[in-house]
Amino acid sequence: MKSSVLFLGLRHLRGPLVMIVMVFATAIAGLVLLPGVDAEGNVWHMSFSQALYFMSYTATTIGFGEVPAEFTDTQRLWVTAMIFASVVGWAYLIASILALARDDAFRGALTAAGFARAVRGLREPFYLICGFGETGLLVGRALDRLGLRFAVVDIDGERVQEVKLLDLAQDAPAICADARLPDTLLAAGLTRSECVGVLALTNDDQANLAVAMAVRLLNPGTPVLARAMSSEVVANMASFGTDHIVNPFMRFGTYLALALAAPASYRLASWLTAPSGSAFQLHLAPPRGHWVVCGYGRFGREVVAALRNQGLDASVIDPGERPVPGLRTIKGTGTEADPLIAAGIPAAVGVVAGTDDDLTNLSIAVTAREVNPHLFTVVRQNLQSSSPLFAAFGADITMVSSEIVANDCLAVIKTPRLAGFLGFAREQSDAWAEEVLERLTATVGEWVPEIWSVRLTQAVAPAVLHAMQAEGMTVAVGDLARDPVDRDRQLPTLALGLWRGGSLTPLPGGDQALQPDDDLLYAGTVAARRTQVGLLRNMNVCAYLLTGNDRPSGWVWQKLHSGAAR
Repeated sequence: MKSSVLFLGLRHLRGPLVMIVMVFATAIAGLVLLPGVDAEGNVWHMSFSQALYFMSYTATTIGFGEVPAEFTDTQRLWVTAMIFASVVGWAYLIASILALARDDAFRGALTAAGFARAVRGLREPFYLICGFGETGLLVGRALDRLGLRFAVVDIDGERVQEVKLLDLAQDAPAICADARLPDTLLAAGLTRSECVGVLALTNDDQANLAVAMAVRLLNPGTPVLARAMSSEVVANMASFGTDHIVNPFMRFGTYLALALAAPASYRLASWLTAPSGSAFQLHLAPPRGHWVVCGYGRFGREVVAALRNQGLDASVIDPGERPVPGLRTIKGTGTEADPLIAAGIPAAVGVVAGTDDDLTNLSIAVTAREVNPHLFTVVRQNLQSSSPLFAAFGADITMVSSEIVANDCLAVIKTPRLAGFLGFAREQSDAWAEEVLERLTATVGEWVPEIWSVRLTQAVAPAVLHAMQAEGMTVAVGDLARDPVDRDRQLPTLALGLWRGGSLTPLPGGDQALQPDDDLLYAGTVAARRTQVGLLRNMNVCAYLLTGNDRPSGWVWQKLHSGAAR
């Protein structure tokens, strides 16, 4: 990058630089060749170093005087001509520099060099976000709150400027460039050891596919989390081992089917993947019966498939009137009452407004409610800026694709074990999920819990491992949730799962004995998580929680304690 900037600058300034060099060379040659006469009438010639010295302060408008003696009229005439020539040369150079500052290619190279330098300056682990639209913005802000660094590549210059205007705890390097180009990814630090993950979140499926493939070829060990809006791209990404693929339409279809088949399991999954610290609103279970789906695009097809997989009947309203086998299809958008009535909205139990336009979706939902006030409404929100309108309408379920993708990616980044637990939960009965919900509510109330993992390794839990290995103590799951102030009181945490040797023990009991390298998934409050860190790392705190005895913390107190014991 440095050589590119230097090459572009020198190439643009080649003309004025050559002119100035020629002026200096000509002036110096003339001063050396032209004879002078001193006060005694002796002829003298200026040396090369004297001529260079004289032109250096004369041509740069500093001025000093005639050295080493007064000039003759011929010499002064020559110097006058060279002064005017140098003025022209400097004016030419200054004009060229100003033009260079406005040159798009040079400014782009300068920006790219600055971006590459900023990425090289990242000494801690960072994520590379390709695409900083609504989804990338949500992910970036969440990573910053978690104390994680990230760099941004986006083809839209306005989005890159938005990164610089964000109120972030630490600056995020950002560049306007095409993420599909391997050189861009390399400049963004893809092959650096500090790059711990790449998120392909652009609005272009092919661009996300290109990013995922480039990562697999250039740095196969780096995890890739990619968004894909079509099933074909999902299959293509999966074919070369993309770590995590999120299709928001397919994911919502899965959620809707789960909500219809197992409402408690749906609420559990929604609660655990929502942003922590927010008040969780329990959605009503979607009713079973006839549904009307407005818009049969990628989203509509997933919704219809989910409804039909649950054995439900549906009608489709679409402007193209594309026939759907086994379904009644009405031509229109659904913003007027006639197509809705023709699709059976008066007797329907639910309506899905799933077009690509937010105002159209809101109009469909409002009109449908006027015809049938008891409808269960599912509304698709495409833009975050429309949130006040959708909040005012108050749909039963609002589908926001950017939030689905962002929450899914953040869940994988924060707690990779959560996906495994949710997969297990979806296979359980609704009664099991209801029991977990009751235990969570009793633990954290109605707020979305903090989710975190604890692996019993030397880096994460040195105090616990010391108690196990050096002192031979038995540590149980319940011990890791004791309150350091009162060991008989439990912290507001719930152990969701215990992984050992690749197998999952869901909701392990408090008396479950632990072993080194066990991996636990917790849900609880932020304060409980911080308190638990002290237990895992502080040997004195850990010993008190395990034995009930306070150990002296300092060297002097330890010596006094051991002496008193003897």
